Amino acid sequence: PGLSQTNSNPFLLSGMTWQVRANCRYFHESLGRRSFLCFRWGRYADNSVRSNKYSPLTFLPLTLYEQFQRAANFFFLLIVVMQHQYVSVPCVQFGMVPGAKEATPVREHNCHEGCVPVIATLPWYITMLPLLTVLTMRGTKDLLTDLGRRRSDAEINRRPCDILASHGFTSAQWKDVCVGDIVRIHKDEVIPADLLLLCSTEPHSLCYVETADIDGETNLKFRQALDITHIELTSGPTEELLLPFDGVVWCEEPNSRLYSFRGELHWRGQCHLLDTEHMLLRGTVLRNTDTVYGLAIYTGSDSKILRNCGSLKVKKTQVERLLNKVVVTIVVSLLLVALLLAVGSGLFEHLVSPNIQVLSDIKGNSTAAYRGFLSFWGYIILLSPSMPISLYITFELIHVVHCLLIGWDIEMYWEESGKPAQARTTSLNEELGQVGHLLSDKTGTLTQNRLLFRKCCIAGHIYGYHSPIYCLLQPLDLSWNRFSCGGLQFCDQRLVDRLREQTCSETREFFTALSLCHTVMSEWKDGLPRYQAASPDEEALVCAARELGWAFLSRTRDSMTVSELGFTRHYHLLALLDFSSRRRRMSVLVRTPEGELKLYCKGADIVILERLRKDSPHQESTEQALEVFAQSCLRTLCVAVRCVSDAQWTEWSHTLSQAAMATAHRETMLEELYEHMEKELTMLGVTGIEDRLQEGVPETISCLRRAGVKVWVLTGDKIETAVNVGYACKLMDPDTRLLQGEELRQLLQSPTPEVYFHMDKESLVWSTDKRSKTAIVVDGFELIRLHQLISLQADLIKTPEMGARFVSLSNQCQSVLCCRVTPGQKAEVVELVKKNSTSITMAIGDGANDVNMIKTAHIGVGLCGVEGGQAVQNADFALAQFSFLRRLLLVHGRWSYRRICSFLRYFLYKTTCFALVHIWYSLYNGFSAQPMYESWFIALYSTMYTSLPVQCLGIFEQDMSAESSLCRPEAYSAGQKQEFLNPLILSATLLYSIYTSLVLFFLPMGILQYSDVDYQTLAVTVEMSAIFSVTIEVILETKFWTKYNIAAVLVSQVLFFLSTLILHSPRLFTTFPRDYIFFGVSLNAFANPVVWLVAFLTTCIAVLPSITVRALNVVLTNPNKHRIHSSKEPVELQSWFRRDAPQRRSSYAMSQGKGFGRLMTMGTGVRSTTPSLDGKVAAGTARAESANGVELTETMSGNITHGIAVHVTE
Repeated sequence: PGLSQTNSNPFLLSGMTWQVRANCRYFHESLGRRSFLCFRWGRYADNSVRSNKYSPLTFLPLTLYEQFQRAANFFFLLIVVMQHQYVSVPCVQFGMVPGAKEATPVREHNCHEGCVPVIATLPWYITMLPLLTVLTMRGTKDLLTDLGRRRSDAEINRRPCDILASHGFTSAQWKDVCVGDIVRIHKDEVIPADLLLLCSTEPHSLCYVETADIDGETNLKFRQALDITHIELTSGPTEELLLPFDGVVWCEEPNSRLYSFRGELHWRGQCHLLDTEHMLLRGTVLRNTDTVYGLAIYTGSDSKILRNCGSLKVKKTQVERLLNKVVVTIVVSLLLVALLLAVGSGLFEHLVSPNIQVLSDIKGNSTAAYRGFLSFWGYIILLSPSMPISLYITFELIHVVHCLLIGWDIEMYWEESGKPAQARTTSLNEELGQVGHLLSDKTGTLTQNRLLFRKCCIAGHIYGYHSPIYCLLQPLDLSWNRFSCGGLQFCDQRLVDRLREQTCSETREFFTALSLCHTVMSEWKDGLPRYQAASPDEEALVCAARELGWAFLSRTRDSMTVSELGFTRHYHLLALLDFSSRRRRMSVLVRTPEGELKLYCKGADIVILERLRKDSPHQESTEQALEVFAQSCLRTLCVAVRCVSDAQWTEWSHTLSQAAMATAHRETMLEELYEHMEKELTMLGVTGIEDRLQEGVPETISCLRRAGVKVWVLTGDKIETAVNVGYACKLMDPDTRLLQGEELRQLLQSPTPEVYFHMDKESLVWSTDKRSKTAIVVDGFELIRLHQLISLQADLIKTPEMGARFVSLSNQCQSVLCCRVTPGQKAEVVELVKKNSTSITMAIGDGANDVNMIKTAHIGVGLCGVEGGQAVQNADFALAQFSFLRRLLLVHGRWSYRRICSFLRYFLYKTTCFALVHIWYSLYNGFSAQPMYESWFIALYSTMYTSLPVQCLGIFEQDMSAESSLCRPEAYSAGQKQEFLNPLILSATLLYSIYTSLVLFFLPMGILQYSDVDYQTLAVTVEMSAIFSVTIEVILETKFWTKYNIAAVLVSQVLFFLSTLILHSPRLFTTFPRDYIFFGVSLNAFANPVVWLVAFLTTCIAVLPSITVRALNVVLTNPNKHRIHSSKEPVELQSWFRRDAPQRRSSYAMSQGKGFGRLMTMGTGVRSTTPSLDGKVAAGTARAESANGVELTETMSGNITHGIAVHVTE
């Protein structure tokens, strides 16, 4: 406490204001973060995850707030307010009786009086019940979704962990971890909070973590405790030494920067600097280390990974936003029409009513203006069905059914994991058919996180077959290899025979290089060596060498032990020239058991080939093999050797020792020395590694590209890795050029508003041409570090003009690769595309590092992968395999979009044409706001008479089968272009509904006005015509008929006639005379042939435009169904590769940072658990182990000690 008071100002000035006191829970709990409703206070967050949106107190107000943001809901709320009081007063209704010359009394009816007197022209339940249904359904759906999030959060919060208490470590749950607690983590456990590593059971308190849930990488990264904590806390029983630990950490405030950390540990009067190498981030997994002890620095929502997850966003589809605009337009139009009709009512009361005695008596003392005012509100209530509240009920129902269809699709069920596709939200189905940009994670999403040794070229001979089926039919016989662990996906018995015959020295040298030139750590399990590597490439190569007889056994500070075809050989390690992204290679300098000095080097083909000696054999055949491997989309790596003389070694090592002690420009001096040694190489061969993609990934991406979807890959991996995977998964064609660095910067700085580009191969001059095959590659980490123009975080995101240019340029490219981007940057890239493009964005990933991106995109898809379930928990849709995305978009997405659009167009048509009849009837009833229909018909029209056919239209409609949709992905572009629902189509639909309403009223009125039918019979005739017209229209709209569609049409017609007869029965009128006033009308109307003839004629004329347009469309449009099965594109037989084409791709660049070379040089690393092959191995002995256990020995010098690191020795 005294330390924090005396040194507070320096910490504030340095920006390190976050104080953590070890083993001081009462201090942090007193400042714990708390909340009530929207109020929050406190400093330190607890360790619970809360992704839910509602609480018991906030659910009702929040859900009502969200619901009434919809214009229709708010409008109907106002209507209900004006109608919710139901008082009936008798009055006389006037209208034009057919055959009459002036307005005459028609009937005595009940005038419904509400909050505002004499304006409730419809019963209150007509609007109240649908509104309550919509609010209840939507609220229940949101509640169930939120409860699902709570269950997922509870699973995470209840994970077990060990927390240090006053009496020792006790079992607790993640949610119990508090800032300042000391936590014990065991091997293969997930880190529960951002911890400061205090010590571990490994030498020098090292530990190894897998960050797949953070940055998508499965290779291990090391973390190391401070020397002071390692020495003090491991000098005795660790648990007893941790109890009195009272260190105080001052560090930066919680932030989202995953790769940076600044802090200081103050303990026992000393200050020790902290950085990222001392931190264990939440979500990482402890590997290859028995136990670690850490101090909780950031917990819960303050941890770096959750800071990168972003907030929960409410997503609305383009269709819903357009629908809201249509609803607003309808409301405005309704108000204008009601105003005009109110003016007409006032004029009628002023000019006509005084001339008619009955009307004058009813008018009483009311002025014409007052009557017009009441008519205005009456018409608003009367015309309110034109904005259908039932639309939202059916809309929600169709969405739910679409989600169920996705979950029921057996083609998207992954049998291995037993997981079907899952729609976690029910409001984004139609946007699946409009996706224009797909932004995908790489590791675990496109790939399986498995690298396989497939081929190699040694001394000009290519070994290996790329076909997995061939490997199954003819597996290698490795029974002679005692170190074989299985799993080798390489098949070529010729290579095994040549190795065992020992007839080719180059082949032996090649595998010796693979078993020595690496930074792999060995760990023994069940008597077999297992490897932990800084790069998956290294692990794949060392494992392949082990399976083929060159087993790396162990390493010490200055030696490496390898079993070569059963002979145990000891190599003296003199120097390790570690890998870096700039060098793109690594080397080891060893002294062989025979006393020779050799430099083994492996790296990218570009850097190795230019360092070969002039007379290096097999160079031309090796280059041909590189092209063959690249054609197979294998990641290539060159292996070379150099013999070094003792004099060269002595001179070089002396210079190296001086450079290692330099304080200034040390890295530059070392790279120059490495460059001097890594020359005059002799080519040994080439390896071909397959970055195993998930099943069906290339076909899926190729199909989506044909559908017009722009695919972007956002990954934390290096450029080389991303480019290799991009070629393998058909994200780019083999002859695609990569646009990056200076060339990309020049194009973005181009003054041309529209950027079209093409670079001539010979002149290297950029010109305008949209046909070039180009892919953009952006390295987010380096560009931000160098503060260049194309910084993802600085310029592209925050500079609108530059961001728009970048997106415009990317739209002309095949694809975009964003490498080494953080989770926060992934979300910023998605936001960049959203701001500068009108297309729908979809983000897909499988780890916690993808959560922010998934939340930011219009649609988020989570894969049920190996990186945990946080992506799925925050996603809108969950899939088991990336390949299922093809069916999700091209089949379910396209169907959903088309169904929803057809449903909305038809629903708007049927409701507006039905409601607009009241306007034309007003011309005949003195603008008195009297309804044309019976009140029960108004209530049941959308809920019973016309609901079933439109529901079947929205659920089952399809214009082509699922197989045709997959074979013809070009049809998907209709959703991207919004061809089925746009302002033009909606305007045409509304105009068609106006036409239909005119026909529905004026044709029956014109025919029956000179007959002897009354007003009620006219109303029944118009009702029949309306039902028939909208039914014929839905029949014309339906292209895919099922038994449910047929039943829906028939049942709707039966319900109309049956309910009409029941509602017009005299018994109901006798019991409820105020509600059932059309007694006996339907029996008389249905018995009148004139009524049927008028209804039939009206229906034919009403649907005539629709039939005409469809007929003309069939006649004038060229049929194109043959395109589903054929293509007009010519097929050209040619080689994919040319000698000088830049298509060979190196693979050796997987990890975020360097390998373990520095640890080995320092003499720190994991403990070797190599079992003694025969007790003690003699210092100068190489053993040959035969099948029957007989050992052949060679005399050498030195001792083999089982250590863990390598350093430069002289």
